[in-house]
Order: sequence, then structure tokens, then C-alpha cells
Amino acid sequence: MSVEILIVDDNSDIRNILNELLIDAGYKTRVAANYNQALSEIDKKIPDVAIIDVKLDKGDNDGIELLAHIKSKDKDVPVIIITGHANIEMAVNSLKHGAFEFVEKPFDQVRLLNFVSRAVENLNLKNQNKEYENKLFSSYDLIGDSKNITTIRDQIDKISLTESRILINGPSGSGKELIARKIHKKSKRNNKPFIILNGALLDLNKYEFELFGEEKNNGSISYGALEKANQGTLLIDQVSEIPLAIQSKILRVLIDQKFKRLNGNSDVNVDVRLICSSSKDLKEEIKIGNFREDLYHRLSVFEINIKSLNERISDIPLLIKYFSKKISNNYNIKELEIDENDSYILNHNWQGNVRELRNLIERVAILQPDTNHKISNIIKESLKSDNFNEKITENALSIPLKEARENFEKEYLTIQLKKFNGNISKTANFVGMERSALHRKLKGLGIKEFN
Repeated sequence: MSVEILIVDDNSDIRNILNELLIDAGYKTRVAANYNQALSEIDKKIPDVAIIDVKLDKGDNDGIELLAHIKSKDKDVPVIIITGHANIEMAVNSLKHGAFEFVEKPFDQVRLLNFVSRAVENLNLKNQNKEYENKLFSSYDLIGDSKNITTIRDQIDKISLTESRILINGPSGSGKELIARKIHKKSKRNNKPFIILNGALLDLNKYEFELFGEEKNNGSISYGALEKANQGTLLIDQVSEIPLAIQSKILRVLIDQKFKRLNGNSDVNVDVRLICSSSKDLKEEIKIGNFREDLYHRLSVFEINIKSLNERISDIPLLIKYFSKKISNNYNIKELEIDENDSYILNHNWQGNVRELRNLIERVAILQPDTNHKISNIIKESLKSDNFNEKITENALSIPLKEARENFEKEYLTIQLKKFNGNISKTANFVGMERSALHRKLKGLGIKEFN
């Protein structure tokens, strides 16, 4: 990787020293002598690393403003702040804004080069992790044989061929982004960008900038998510978190098929397929005044609803096998042999859904236990705080034996039914009951049968 470093300092001697030092060390460089030049260079192309003087020509802390500007564009860019007027408050302020290091003038050249080397290593590691995560995520399949997952696979096949806007509903960690990626991958836009905008993670004042981009006074342009996704797909994740004022502007874009950048005068036309996702019930959000009903109807031309993992327990054994193989291949380690019918796993309250299950299996894989007993202990240790049996035991201490037994049977049989996707014959065989006896037991406990 050829690393490019942006040097920003209003002192020409220091600029030249830094420039020669870094070029001799094998780095490419760009230089800026003041705030506006630096802003122009940053907007033209984000550097791999930046070295910025804290005090330039605009004000006492304009270097910190440049630091914040870089971080708003790419939080992973390492920025080294240098100053000849150091104090503790300034150092703390720069680190709070995300500076990689804070260096006082006059600086030791060897020490500075060490900081730059560490910054590059840090950047490379983050880039490798991003690449790994993207490859890993894009290679995941939608695993399961529950009715819910089977229906969603069929929906993906059908709607991928259309240009319809889609709303994906489901709890956190259930696979909403994966579904959106599958739709994009199967669509005619599959060789175009897939851009994600997370409505829950944006600064309140940054929504318009992130969506529409901005035209600077110096003529440079920062592109927003809509333009980045041109001819491709834009996923707005957690769309329920977008403020009402921005919702109205998104609605206007959907109606007019055009928008203006911040500080821009000309209309921008883009061809984007919009997919939105939400962990909240948007109809409830409409009732309490947090979401526009007209926008909801524009976004939900087609809806996909993915259920929580607790509602599709029959998928858990398949997911365990799948993630065990996938993770062992990715880490180049021996494949885990996890009991898919482990009660700790099947009875766990999966609040983090598929993501939580994947993380558990990855944790076990990294620890590389060499016996089934050790695997089981790691799983129990990880899940025991929410273990179904412990909760049953705790509740049972305060009620009569008959009621405790009924509660246990109800919880147990409900879980077994879900595990076998409502199949009475398979459930009866597993729990050791006659089919007719199980029917009577379910009716007596008030458990509704399902298909």
C-alpha cells in the first residue's frame, strides 16, 4: 500500500522539514500552508494519514477543526497533531476529537517517524479488518428451514427482479442487512454500489450532509449517500431514527426524483433503489408522531418481516453447523463439533438474535477447546446468566409444586414445538410421548398448535 500523508503547517521551514523527512522514509506527501488550502486538499481526496499544526491562520484551534472535518469523512484516518503552544487542555481536546497522537515542537524526528509508522500500521489493520468483515458478510447465506426464512428466500427471488422500494422489519441482529445485500446481489444493479446509511448512528446535525452532500465555497464537492449509491442500492438502516424534518426531505426526493446538495443551487438527479430497515414498528411510531405516514407508504411498497431467533428455534441447529464451518474456514482452524441440540443454546433467550449466536460460536472457535466437555463449558459459561433452566428454578421457588411443574412443561413443550417448526409428530417422538397424548397435553396446558 502506497501511503499518502497530508502535512498542514503555516511555517514553511517546518513544512519543508516534514516533507523531506517523510519522502525520505518512502511516503508520498501533500502539503497545505493554511486552513483553506488544507480544507481543499482534504475535500479533494482524504489522506491516509494527516499531520496538522493546531494553530493556523483562521484561529487558535483551527487544526482541531480540520481534525474534526477529517473524522466526519472517515473516522479511521490517523491524525497527528503538532503544536508549539502545548498545554494539557489542548492535548486533551485534540485526543477527545480523535487525534492519533499529540506532538510538541520542536519535535524529535525519529520519534515523529515512529508515530507515523504506528499510524500506518493502525490504518492497515483497520483496512484489513474492514476487508475481512466485508468479505465475510457478503459471503453469508440466509440459513434456516423455518417457514419465516423459507418465505423470505422466496420473496428475495421475486422482488430482486423489480425496482420496488422495500422495508425490512425485524429485531436487532436478525439479518436485515443480510437480506438487503441478497436483494442487491440478485438484482440487475449487482455490479453497482451498495451503500449503507445508519439512521441511528448519525449526528443530529449531519443528516442532510450525509444524505445530500455539500458544495464548498472553494468549488469542491462532498458527495452524500444518495450520489454515492447512484445506479446502485441505498440501504437506510434504522430509518425510524431519522428526524421528522429530514423525513420530509427524503419524501420530497422520492416524489421529485431529485435534490440539491447543501449550499448548492443545481438539481442533482440520481437513479437509486431504496431499501429501508427498522427494528421498531413504524406503524406504532406513526401513532406516537415519530414517523410520517406518507413516507411510510412510499417506503413500504414491499415489506419483508424477519422474526426473532426465539421464534424460529428450528433454525438454530442449522445456524450452528453453518457458522461452525464458516468460522473454521475463515480462521483456518479445525471445525467445531457443537451439539446442535445443546439445551443451553436452544433454551437461551437470544436477544441479540443471529448475530449473538454467531458471536458465541466465534468466541468458542477462537478459544479452540480440544474436547466436547470444554466446548460445553464455554457455552454454559457464556449463556448461563440467561439460561432458561435457571430462570425456571428461580421462579419455581415461590410457587406450589403443581404450578411449577405445569409452568415447566408449558415452557419446555413450547420450545420443543418451535424447535421442530410446529411438527407434532417430530415433537412427540423427541419428548417421548404418543402423538395423541401430546395433543391432549398441549390442549390442557393451553398451548396453541401452529403449522
